[in-house]
Amino acid sequence: MTSVPDDSLLDDSARLGEADSDGLLRAAAMAGAQVRATADAAREAGLDRLEGLRPRAVVLVTRPGLGPAVSRLLAELLLPACPVPLVVTDQVPTWVGALDVVLAHTDDPGDVVLAESVDRAGRFGAGIVLSAPADGPVAAAAAGKAVLITPRVQVRPGFSFAKALTSGLLALRTLGLVKVDTDLLADELDREAERSHPQHESFVNPAKALALRLAERTPLLWGLDHVATSVGRHAAQVLATHTDLVSDVAGYPQAMSRTALHRAAVRASSGGDIFADPDDFDSPAVQPPRVLLLAVRSTPGDPARRLAAETLPGADVVDIAEEITAQEPTRAAVLALRFELAALYLGLAAGTAGGSGRYAPATA
Repeated sequence: MTSVPDDSLLDDSARLGEADSDGLLRAAAMAGAQVRATADAAREAGLDRLEGLRPRAVVLVTRPGLGPAVSRLLAELLLPACPVPLVVTDQVPTWVGALDVVLAHTDDPGDVVLAESVDRAGRFGAGIVLSAPADGPVAAAAAGKAVLITPRVQVRPGFSFAKALTSGLLALRTLGLVKVDTDLLADELDREAERSHPQHESFVNPAKALALRLAERTPLLWGLDHVATSVGRHAAQVLATHTDLVSDVAGYPQAMSRTALHRAAVRASSGGDIFADPDDFDSPAVQPPRVLLLAVRSTPGDPARRLAAETLPGADVVDIAEEITAQEPTRAAVLALRFELAALYLGLAAGTAGGSGRYAPATA
């Protein structure tokens, strides 16, 4: 059984402040500041040296923590129209060379595997853009070989999604592969943080409302497009970081192949019996599912969306494109921040948020 949240805490700002003694909500709300600081740091680190370069391949390195979700999101923002091959991997491949560009992020300054990868890429002349702390083996491996973007806004490990994403977006923009306005990105993240401020009550606070929808449920985070599915991966990461909820992430076509889980989702969202007890599931140890259909891309007439609406008429649809008119990277980042804040609200209400923030030693 998962921890039971105290829903009343969310709309009691005094108790919420006491529960958040480590300032986790404030750390998450600094996403916009992280974007601005990262843009400045990237400029001073010499990111413009990549201008005009047409890489043979772009290698997105995924290391434990935020790396996998950020790398997959960057890849999906580029696909399917990316003119160069994309490689998503947890280590720099042996074939990397001077015509390739490597992008990586870590919050762990002692990640030995990443340090070795950066060193190998540097020895073979690859372009490297690394988002990492300024000290430690990773930074040492990058010295003189990489564009090292170090944090200007200090947040605890696990709260640097905006920095990691911005670093990757700036690198890809410099290569001419993506369009993004980082000033507007920062502004939209600030607006999302303001809308989800702890002093705003649940009925007007999108992050608190989302937290209440997820409380005592098993979240099924099913994407209606590939970008949204990647945001779902980050949502699963922050839910597992700040709560003890187990969640499922998949694109909706893939979710349909998970037949038993999909049947449970249909049953939970059908709304066929208005007198049914929503907690009356076969096993009392299993939390009933809550389907959230996530959308970032605006694709009218999309068959996956139409099928999902027909099959799961009672599912929650979180379509960020209906809320803000912005570029895809910005919409994705706003949705990611909403899930991060919702996970924190839920974790604070259940007493599971927080922790030491320390990393275990990185291993191969």
